[in-house]
Amino acid sequence: MSGRGSISLVALLLLIGGLAARAPGQGAWTRGAPLPSSRTEVTGAELGGRLYVIGGFGQGGDQVEAYDPRTDRWERRAALPVPIHHTAAVATNGRLYVVGGYAGGQWAVLDSVFEYDPATDRWRTRAPLPTARGALAAAVIDGRIYAAGGVDATRRNTGALEVYDAAGDRWEPRAPMPVPRDHLGAGAVGGKLHVVGGRLDGSYARNLDAHHVYDPATNRWTAAPPLPTARSGVAAAVLGSRLFVFGGEAPAGTFGQVEVYDTTADRWSALAPMPTPRHGLVAIPFEGRIHVLSGGPQPGGSYSAVHEILSP
Repeated sequence: MSGRGSISLVALLLLIGGLAARAPGQGAWTRGAPLPSSRTEVTGAELGGRLYVIGGFGQGGDQVEAYDPRTDRWERRAALPVPIHHTAAVATNGRLYVVGGYAGGQWAVLDSVFEYDPATDRWRTRAPLPTARGALAAAVIDGRIYAAGGVDATRRNTGALEVYDAAGDRWEPRAPMPVPRDHLGAGAVGGKLHVVGGRLDGSYARNLDAHHVYDPATNRWTAAPPLPTARSGVAAAVLGSRLFVFGGEAPAGTFGQVEVYDTTADRWSALAPMPTPRHGLVAIPFEGRIHVLSGGPQPGGSYSAVHEILSP
């Protein structure tokens, strides 16, 4: 094109792409302040209006950084008692809980459970996981923590599902997952636990599309529509009745895919992909948006301080 009022082909394509990324139901991405440290294989959760990013590889596996979405600012909080990576974190009853994982700088599986009190900025040790494991996932249903899957002390996948009652500081076993796996995602929707994706025995050449749902009322698992893109090293987050799955890795590279499962419609759909594909990240919902934080832009040991925000 040429002449007055014309637009270049490149500009036109960019415009069309931008409009498509913001089409109804497709979602739009913005950026937040980057993390103070560059990491991967992190975990995290929202508590009291702050988003906590915890542990991981990179600049300190014991680091805890808290983000205020209203001011777009980060601050350091009390470090974990020990460096941990490939762990899981949830918030319930006004506390953060960090469950299992691998020892920092090593690959020894952990049964540790640490509880954080934001009022005192202190950690304390709680009753250990019955099954020591790393690369697990966790979610909260009715104030209880459900810890699913991972790699156990034998270096093989475990299907263990164990439930923690914070008030009694005790764990109890539940029916194991139908497909043992690690590097999976998990989320609680409508009082049920969804576990998605993951890999077999730590190999991202053996990624899974498996999606299973656990009902605490019956202590049973059922199969659900599979994740459209088989992947592991993902992050999962829940908004209302929808489960979102972000990123992941495979031998060929990292995933930018964002796929969302609508529990009401019982189907998956794709949203605008992440601007920065990565794995080992964490996704934390807050006030209708999802903050997607940290993670490795390349498969394996790569790090980032990336902070991207999805408005679905």
